[in-house]
This record gives sequence, C-alpha cells and structure tokens, in this order.
Amino acid sequence: MSKNEGMYPVSIKGEIAEPLSRALWLVKWLLAIPHYIVLAFLWIAFAVVTIIAFFAILFTAKYPRGLFDFNLGVLRWSWRVGFYSCQALGTDKYPPFTLKSTDYPADVVIDYSERLSHGLVLVKWFLAIPHYAVLAFLVGGAYQSGRHSFMANGFQQFGRDPSTTCGLLLLLVLFAAIVLLFTKKYPKDIFKLVMGINRWLFRVIAYVSLMVDKYPPFRLWD
Repeated sequence: MSKNEGMYPVSIKGEIAEPLSRALWLVKWLLAIPHYIVLAFLWIAFAVVTIIAFFAILFTAKYPRGLFDFNLGVLRWSWRVGFYSCQALGTDKYPPFTLKSTDYPADVVIDYSERLSHGLVLVKWFLAIPHYAVLAFLVGGAYQSGRHSFMANGFQQFGRDPSTTCGLLLLLVLFAAIVLLFTKKYPKDIFKLVMGINRWLFRVIAYVSLMVDKYPPFRLWD
C-alpha cells in the first residue's frame, strides 16, 4: 500500500511535451488506429482477467500479482494513447506498443495491495454509482448508458476511438486544440482540468475493476 496516507493509490502522470505541433492533432486519431485495434483485444482480456481476479479475491483476499500487472499494463497503454490523442493531446510523441512502464510522458501508477476485502468485490460496482453520474457529465459516451454496468462500458471505452465520447472532457480538448492551432500553445488551466477529469476516470476504473479497495475521492486533484 502507499505510504502516503493522504494520497489515493491510483495516480496518472501527464507532462505536456512542448513545443506541440499546430495541426498534428487533426490526424492523431488516424495515426492511433493501430493502437485502437490492439486495445480492443486488450480490453477483452482485461475483462476476463478481472473476472478471474474477482474469484481470487473472493476466496483468498488477494489479487494475483501477475494478473494485476497485466491489467495495470492495459490501463497504462490506454492512457498513453489517450494522452497522445483525444483524451488530452498532450504530446506529439507516438505511444509505444507495450504494457510496461516507459519514459513516455504519460503513465499510470497503482499501488499493489497485498490483501483486499473479500466482501467489497461484490458491491464495488454498486458503491461507485455516484461516480457514474459525475463521469456521465465529465466524460460522456459509454458512461451515459443505463443498459450496461459501468465496468462493462469502461472495458469498452479504450478499445475504441475516444472521440466517440461526448462530455466536458472532449469539449475541453477540442477547445485546447483550436487554441493550439492558432497560437501553438496549450492553455495551462485547460490542461489541468483535462488531467483532473482523466485522473477521476482512472481512479474509478481501477476501483470498479477491483484493483484497489479505497473509495475514490470526489475531486479532480491528487
């Protein structure tokens, strides 16, 4: 567990790699298609691994470390692609095809817990309902669906083009892209909001996918 009691055990890194191209963002979604294809399969595997982890935690109170590292890798890969493309547009550096942590300007860190609650695995999806409502506004897209659970939609989220979502996040990124086109600068305050929304999203995904027991905070900042 994290030694920093005030810090949530899920954090994301995102550093603007300036200078950014004025117009590369217009084609990043196209350049990222190979990643979307791979992620579509990785998120299916993520769902399967989470189901296996569910039973492991239920009976042993432990998330098998190999499975944990795999799912963390999927989240890490997803965030790199999102940071490059429609979830942030924070870098022009093309994302690597790997589950491992690299020197890329975007990363995900989740503290591994040696022991997790037996009972919480049964109700985390339900306890996170207030977060679904917030994310429906902040992120939109799959989180607005009332026909499927957040977990199922979350698994699908990064396996497709993130531009298909329609929420505050997309509007902020689009605004930043237009400013970037004319000024070659990414508005710093907008970037902080973009990072905050993505931070909230990843905390909830990690919680609902059973990787942490600590309930996600209702805040954009660490």
